[in-house]
Amino acid sequence: MKSKLMSPEPIYQHGTPSKTGVLLINLGTPNAPTAEALRPYLKQFLSDPRVIEVPKWIWWLILHGFILNTRPKKSAEKYAQVWMPEGSPLRVHTERQTKLLFNSLEARTKPAPIVEYAMNIGSPSIAEVLGRMKERGCERILVLPLFPQYAASSTASAMDNIFAELKKMRNLPAVRTVKQYHDHPGYISALAQNVRDYWEKNGRPDKLIMSFHGVPRMTLDKGDPYHCSCQKTGRLLAEALELDADQYQICFQSRFGRAKWLTPYTAVILKQLGKEQTRRVDVICPGFVSDCLETLEEIAIEGKATFIEAGGKEFHYIPCLNERDDWIQALSDITYTHLQGWLELQQSEEETEQSRKLALEMGARE
Repeated sequence: MKSKLMSPEPIYQHGTPSKTGVLLINLGTPNAPTAEALRPYLKQFLSDPRVIEVPKWIWWLILHGFILNTRPKKSAEKYAQVWMPEGSPLRVHTERQTKLLFNSLEARTKPAPIVEYAMNIGSPSIAEVLGRMKERGCERILVLPLFPQYAASSTASAMDNIFAELKKMRNLPAVRTVKQYHDHPGYISALAQNVRDYWEKNGRPDKLIMSFHGVPRMTLDKGDPYHCSCQKTGRLLAEALELDADQYQICFQSRFGRAKWLTPYTAVILKQLGKEQTRRVDVICPGFVSDCLETLEEIAIEGKATFIEAGGKEFHYIPCLNERDDWIQALSDITYTHLQGWLELQQSEEETEQSRKLALEMGARE
């Protein structure tokens, strides 16, 4: 019975070099800014027990009876406001980061590891990309989720899907995973320089808002380290920028449902600052390394409206790290560190040919 569940293995050929691969994973995105595309995307996302931690039968009724009948259209309208000519912002930036990471690693080591990306929700799927990496000869795969701060609903969900696919394989690759890099010096330095560069061109605000994606408060009580990781990232960024405590605010966005989430809420803080007629606020989203719906629509559009309508004067959104050189260098450093011991195992063309000849001399088939 088990053999029927196994994915077919790529045909093995002697002389095929043993390769190392790097798999970047991001959250995911619909294929188009339409209700038709949003429905299956939201269904997959909101069916994940790592994302929605309520009794399955109760949630099934809510999801299929209400959410999937109303939310796709509303979400599609939001996506349409930020959709790029090349496609979804998240996918566009992730594709670019993948190519730039490969270029950086290629300059550091020969042969360079194969670098691919997958989406935890939607396409390209983890199953699809893992299969392609095996076909390309990856005997070792480093899995690097593009979530700086670990959360069960993001990083652990991606790992669940990775290991679910590995269970289907007969010939497993060696696998390493990166849990988080919320305090990595290169990541913090890139964030700080991103802010400095923006301020150099646009002046400084009265208050810098550091907005992280929210999660339910009960996840903290159950042992999820996400809140602490966000706080540390915010503190290190403030220290790098030499900000006093009253010059910045750490808060959380993207609240969903009626349960209590991590506080303070970004929308509440922006409204409060607006009512105080704060001259200018700048908002940065350190938990996102690529601009996406949550940054471009929820913060840059909705957040701005909340602040201005409440009485605020000037609102600035500082873009994510995206394809900044210093961020790609930091990502390369993180990757290179976790590849130590593996890169030496990659074979040159000469070593591969010698191995093939020895195998043939011992009776192996072509």
